[in-house]
Amino acid sequence: MPNLRILAGRADPLGATFDGEGVNFAVFSQHATRVTLCLFGADGRTEAHRLDLPERDGDVWHGYVPGLRPGQLYGLRADGPYAPAEGHRFNYHKLLIDPYAKRLTRHLAWHDALMGYTVGAPEADLSFDKRDSARHMPRCVVEDPAFSWGTDQPPRHDIADTVIYEAHVKGLTEGHPDVPHRGTFLGLASDPVIEHLQRLGITALELLPAQAFLNDRFLVEKGLVNYWGYQTLGFFAPDPRYLAKGQIAEFQHMVARMHAAGIEVIMDVVYNHTGEGNEMGPTLSFRGLDNRSYYRLQEDPRYYINDTGTGNTLNVNHPMVLRMVMDSLRYWVEVMHVDGFRFDLCATLGRRARGGFDRSASFFDAIRQDPVLTRVKLIAEPWDIGPGGYQLGGFPPPFLEWNDKYRDGIRRFWRGDARQVPELADRMAGSAVQFDHSGRPATSSVNFLTAHDGFTLMDVVSYDTKHNEANGEGNRDGHSENFSDNMGVEGASDDPAVLEARARRRRNMLATLLLSQGTPMLLAGDELGNSQQGNNNAYCQDNAIGWVDWDAADQGFLDFTARLIAFRRAHPILRQKRFLHSRTRLVDGLPDLFWLRPDGEEMTPADWSNPELCVLCAELRIAAGTPEYAQREEAIFLVFNNGAALDLVPPDPPTGWRWRLHLDSSRPGLVPQVVGRAPMRIDGHCVLAFDLERADD
Repeated sequence: MPNLRILAGRADPLGATFDGEGVNFAVFSQHATRVTLCLFGADGRTEAHRLDLPERDGDVWHGYVPGLRPGQLYGLRADGPYAPAEGHRFNYHKLLIDPYAKRLTRHLAWHDALMGYTVGAPEADLSFDKRDSARHMPRCVVEDPAFSWGTDQPPRHDIADTVIYEAHVKGLTEGHPDVPHRGTFLGLASDPVIEHLQRLGITALELLPAQAFLNDRFLVEKGLVNYWGYQTLGFFAPDPRYLAKGQIAEFQHMVARMHAAGIEVIMDVVYNHTGEGNEMGPTLSFRGLDNRSYYRLQEDPRYYINDTGTGNTLNVNHPMVLRMVMDSLRYWVEVMHVDGFRFDLCATLGRRARGGFDRSASFFDAIRQDPVLTRVKLIAEPWDIGPGGYQLGGFPPPFLEWNDKYRDGIRRFWRGDARQVPELADRMAGSAVQFDHSGRPATSSVNFLTAHDGFTLMDVVSYDTKHNEANGEGNRDGHSENFSDNMGVEGASDDPAVLEARARRRRNMLATLLLSQGTPMLLAGDELGNSQQGNNNAYCQDNAIGWVDWDAADQGFLDFTARLIAFRRAHPILRQKRFLHSRTRLVDGLPDLFWLRPDGEEMTPADWSNPELCVLCAELRIAAGTPEYAQREEAIFLVFNNGAALDLVPPDPPTGWRWRLHLDSSRPGLVPQVVGRAPMRIDGHCVLAFDLERADD
């Protein structure tokens, strides 16, 4: 790279931008006194040039280097005060990742030189370390993200039609014998994966964090890694471990393949904190560029506010930090074509400067007015560990929210806990107490039985307690209350009675999920009977514990899952957005929801308060002429029986129609059959779903 010169360039856009003749670099730092661009040779080891960014517009430092091309390796250094007591931690000896870097070459290699302070010194974080960290750091890569998208069109499924499948890039693909490039985006894009999702009827693939993240030092020292990825370092860069050939086009190819199959791609994103940790963490990017701007600091600015449990909290109240988040989101939509986001610890993003949650916080207002982001699906994890951090139902539209009350309520009902029928009714009808306000639809509730964080569905019915010994934390990590039931044997069993009971319980729980109002989400592998051996916190298990076991797939349960999703897709009444409150309909004067006893009579207050009650019957109706179903009357009759076998009297069907028993979890291979008004004997511990058939068919 001879005869390099740096020109003034421009302050926008931020990051490294190739224009065909050279590269413009622009970096935000409010408190730096100097920002330096470091250019590396092709081997990635030689720091060939240091060029101070020559211009500053406001708090954006910038410069333009003619002749640079995509593929150029670079990093940053920032000079300024090292005054932790004032919130400043500049250290020019530390190579820094550009917050807007589009690709990183690798993961960092842990070494004490990554720390801005001298490890082991008294009051260590107040000391100053002069070792150069470059040899241990990844390199940023100048990218031209242009991609030949052809006729790619986002599916844009209505949220009412959405079935989400939460998966880990590597966990879903690593154990599949027929997937090429296993463990990568190209593996996700393979025919076996796409065909599996289509067979199930999945409309949206929600990926655990795929933005560049670090492996925590304490994990590496134990021979483990950060498997889940909730320690982001690069909000614009895909994680290097998922790139089979080191090209960001691999992610774009995966998205294009999913879109062609009618499947949306949703990213789990972590904008509440970064991987730099607290004051004892490394100096890798944000801390070294402008600690006081990027992070929320305590009244004593030496220390960090920790509403996330990770050591730091990103300061989205700062306009340039909020801009970075918004630029990142738009980049993944406009350049990478993703279809939505699930926001980790989203309550943190809604905190005002003094720490209180506000549904009108700057982050929410910025997203809700953005013409790009209002087109995509937005899902909040509605809590953090800060004060008042549990905010289920408190987010503004159009946000959807993960509903852990649904998870716990359904688990407790099927476990046999007392007084759970009213809870089941509330959750099955869309959790109106939490979500029926501010014009929010019933689809605002993302209903799930399991997620990456916790037991798999198989483990919910196989373990009474967590078994996280492999994490090396003495089984102290992870949730202790899982509302699970091992059905008589802890862990794996070859007892036919135990296996059948577990299979029945799984069918009952999954049927409940797919027959509930709201937006259903499945955990990858649950449809196959996947187990994590009782580990309910597999965040560091990049091995057979954390990977989906395709070889042991339960084909019968897979078929049952696909059948449930198809039944949901075929019946608009299960996918409607309006809440059902047993209100009289304007169209025909009848209620839209009937709560019934097994004898066909309506539930009474005494029935609802009966602590022994363990069966719930519900009839849902849509009248002809309503927006959801203009052609004809539709009704669904559902039965959730967690007690003994009993006699069931179906309600009167609409005139000209008759009931058809379509699903019975006690008989997963049931061929749909017409039933009459006479009492019918049904099995204990089962879910039934009836739909309508014309009486003259």
